[in-house]
Amino acid sequence: MTVLRKNKLYLLLLLIFLTACSGSKAKFSKKDVRNSQRLMGLDFDKKYIDTLYPYLEKNREGFDSLRKYTLSSDVFPAVRFDPLPANFTPRPQEGFPDWEIPEDVELPENKSELAFYTIPQLASLLKNKKISSLELTQFFIERLKKYNPVLQCTITITEAMALEQAKKMDEELASGNYRGILHGIPYGVKDLMAVEGYKTTWGAEPYRNQTIDMTATVVEKLQNAGGVLVAKLVSGSLARGDVWFDGKTKNPWDVTQGASGSSAGSGSATSAGLVPFALGTETLGSITSPSTRNGITGLRPTYGRVSRHGVMSLSWSMDKVGPMARSAEDCAIVYSVITGKDPKDPTTTDYPDGFEPKKDIKSLRIGYLKKDVEKDTSKSKVNLEKAIATFQNMGLDLTEVELPEDVPYKSFDIILRAEAGAFFDDLVRSGDVDQMVEQDQKSRANSLRQARFIPAVEYLQANRHRQVLIEKMETIMKDFDVLISPTFGNRQLVITNLTGHPVISIPTGLDEEKHPTSITLVGNLYDEASILLLAKAFQENTEFDEMHPEGYLD
Repeated sequence: MTVLRKNKLYLLLLLIFLTACSGSKAKFSKKDVRNSQRLMGLDFDKKYIDTLYPYLEKNREGFDSLRKYTLSSDVFPAVRFDPLPANFTPRPQEGFPDWEIPEDVELPENKSELAFYTIPQLASLLKNKKISSLELTQFFIERLKKYNPVLQCTITITEAMALEQAKKMDEELASGNYRGILHGIPYGVKDLMAVEGYKTTWGAEPYRNQTIDMTATVVEKLQNAGGVLVAKLVSGSLARGDVWFDGKTKNPWDVTQGASGSSAGSGSATSAGLVPFALGTETLGSITSPSTRNGITGLRPTYGRVSRHGVMSLSWSMDKVGPMARSAEDCAIVYSVITGKDPKDPTTTDYPDGFEPKKDIKSLRIGYLKKDVEKDTSKSKVNLEKAIATFQNMGLDLTEVELPEDVPYKSFDIILRAEAGAFFDDLVRSGDVDQMVEQDQKSRANSLRQARFIPAVEYLQANRHRQVLIEKMETIMKDFDVLISPTFGNRQLVITNLTGHPVISIPTGLDEEKHPTSITLVGNLYDEASILLLAKAFQENTEFDEMHPEGYLD
């Protein structure tokens, strides 16, 4: 009986798509049921089809009834993902430090060089009143206007709000009210994040005029810390790639190449010095990939560390928000502001958090994926091997380790696609999905359509296998503080996005074609501190985080 119920559900989910497009009342036949079962590899006897048919008709009525009720985009499913393995205890954290602001920073002779100053350097200039927030904000706004026609990285420049915020920060500083290291510093956010009074387009044609009457929690936190929002930066359409409704975002190192995505604008604008830092989102590589392509540092925090309230959902169980900046230290500073429990986001946590920049790196237990490094065939392999050697030359002991095997990796894309299909159900049923710029096989539009063919049983089975993966990953990570991995070319990116582990992508130089390369550090759940510490130490021993593309100092 259990098997029969399970197989009924297979058919039931498929019939949603086959028979209920755009509110259609079209009937379906027993022949439709017999044909549709082939998609799931089933072959019921005719007598079972006869038994199922009335049951499916009743469920069709239920589906139609369900669609009469509107769901707000901020409603999470009642079933929520928990990344914790069995008997897991988060590592102790010491909180965040009082960030050191240097006293000896001067304005450069060539003012354009300000574009590539770090957060502490800019904070020093502002705090010591060598430049005002208004001047700095106008500087970055002018750069956005100047270079955006080529890079196509910005959707909206929030000029009026930015100038008002900057003036307020100057007034507060003059009166002795200093909010902290981000006081008066401009920044940008990926245009998946709502900002009241401005459009939130999600990078997609059907939403290009959308306004959302709220401001995302992460933006509110940065504003409260003194940050000045200057731009809403490009998201690839509905968080996919670097193509959006008005073009394709470019890589400042090579404008014949896309910036990668989907945090394309955040990567491109930060790399070109159009903003000091930006926020991105990642579901399956959208911070890591553009950080690598554009030669910057990107931190993807543990699932649930940073609020997604006011941020478009692609996958409720996989989406993460994180900083993209010049260095690991800059990422740590921004992360310290945006992290934390948010009552408006039920997936956020209040586990201990922090960063100890002066902790001895030799106290870290470090593993590295030696076989994956050796098997790497990309143009970045030389730099990957040099980065491993740098860690060893820093006096660190690296232990060989391998990622979990014997897991159905090809099935996990079901999770992302099914959840995206649910969030954008109205877009597909209305036919507005046809307005999206890209309509090829790999497009988001096509992915959303085919999501209707994913049975609920397979979605749940994939999540059960996901739990097995979580436990297998824990058997590895429990013995280490950090894993060193190639950024691409292995299963690290898929695994860690499914398990919720934090990673940081850091630059490792340029390949033979003068394109940036990177390496990735993986941390334990709720232990961003260890990967930030090791990344910061690596960058203190190299100059790759200080590189920037040519042609942006005019």
